[in-house]
Amino acid sequence: QVQLVESGGGLVQTGGSLRLSCTASGRTSSAYTMGWFRQAPGKEREFVAAITRSGGVTYYADSVKGRFTISTDNTKNTLYLQMNSLKPEDTAVYYCAAKRGFTYSTTYSVYDYWGQGTQVTVSS
Repeated sequence: QVQLVESGGGLVQTGGSLRLSCTASGRTSSAYTMGWFRQAPGKEREFVAAITRSGGVTYYADSVKGRFTISTDNTKNTLYLQMNSLKPEDTAVYYCAAKRGFTYSTTYSVYDYWGQGTQVTVSS
């Protein structure tokens, strides 16, 4: 099992920045690909970004490309999401996720492990 704990959410004004963190514990060797998803009220959970822990290859949803950066510090078993130029439509609960295997996916159901989520609110 892998346990994921997010932190770093909060309230920020439009154009501001936040950095989310996700610390993994347990059998972290099985978390080969990690990602961030988000879910706004009344909407489905959507893919934000993913990264392969081995090669550090990154993938982004078009809606966040150029504004968000996903990264990992494997020495700390920590995943990050740097969010810049935030918009009100970025408001959501952000979830950290991990999956076995080296291929990323934008489909949340294929991820094996999930954090509890952290709220990000962007005021206009």
